[in-house]
Amino acid sequence: MSSDAAPTRCFRCFRPGDQCFCEWIPKIDNRTDVLILQHRRERFHPFNTARIVNQALSRCKLICEHNIDLATRLEKMAFSERVGILYPGEQAKLMTELSPEEHPDQLIILDGTWHHAKTLMRDIPRLQMLPRYRLAPAKPGQYRIRREPNAHALSTLEATVAALKSLEGDTEHLDTLLAAFAKMVDRQFAYAPTNWRSNARRRAGGSNVPRVLRDDATSIVIAYGEQQRGDKVRGRARRAQKPLPVFWTAKRLGTADWFQATIQSESLADKDFRTRLKLKDEHLEQTISPESFREAWQAFLRPSDCVVVYHPSTAKLLHNADADFAPCLTLKSVNTLAHPKGGSLDALIAANELATFPRDGTRASLRLANLEAFVEFLRCI
Repeated sequence: MSSDAAPTRCFRCFRPGDQCFCEWIPKIDNRTDVLILQHRRERFHPFNTARIVNQALSRCKLICEHNIDLATRLEKMAFSERVGILYPGEQAKLMTELSPEEHPDQLIILDGTWHHAKTLMRDIPRLQMLPRYRLAPAKPGQYRIRREPNAHALSTLEATVAALKSLEGDTEHLDTLLAAFAKMVDRQFAYAPTNWRSNARRRAGGSNVPRVLRDDATSIVIAYGEQQRGDKVRGRARRAQKPLPVFWTAKRLGTADWFQATIQSESLADKDFRTRLKLKDEHLEQTISPESFREAWQAFLRPSDCVVVYHPSTAKLLHNADADFAPCLTLKSVNTLAHPKGGSLDALIAANELATFPRDGTRASLRLANLEAFVEFLRCI
């Protein structure tokens, strides 16, 4: 083997051979059964900590499948009568305040980003029926090499250790596992210094094109939505507290697959509103309920899809409609450099007038065609 060959990967901690830290991971004889349900997008993440937990704990099982398959599997799985799930919420009990009689003897932990955890809870009905427990960390998590939703969010490893300390504080080597985790983080910083937490400015004019746009085009779904009109109060327009989509259109790149729906809304009775959106009679004749929209949109999406929109407000429409079934990427803040083949973005958009998306004359279809040109522009940078 040549000296410049890629190092062998350790398939226990999933790190390159020269960065393996398996020797630091202790063996912990825990008493609480731990079941980790891992979102499929976390399975091969190089900094995933569920693998470390599964390697360290003697009573631990890790399952990683598609959400639907997990739901089917858990319906047939036998749980302890004192099973519970670590998941925050109004009904969740604080683990440090549980009496010994209230301690679960089987604890389910969801592994993934906060968005992933929400989709697991949403798609696995049996989890929704379990008692919930939560943590109240006294200090921020130490997972500095991955972005967390807030300063006190914990990695799967930190959350598991905190839970076990509450349930079985006399168990040995839990702090050793935290020390191994800290070494892993420190080592990564030594190999790849980062400005992630320091928020240092990027090079002026530098491109920050998301890597997902360079992936398989057929896993990219571009989308645009029109939201319901605001209510008029004393001659001034006021947006609804949670604006919902009234017209939604989308296209899967690299294919002829496209999606379009007109969604029931009182806004559609406003002729001026319909004119502004350039909606036609045939769009109104095909109006569907919000529930039908959610079902159709979920059926259109594939497990590996990423939904790409231009503005955060478009992504918010999906969230408000409880239809955010896939990761959503917004492009408004993406920097653009000169196109490698020459030409400006405006020129590409102008050339996109004959886009492959079925043009129906609506404002939404035009904006989706422009978004398609923008995405193709970014994929070439």
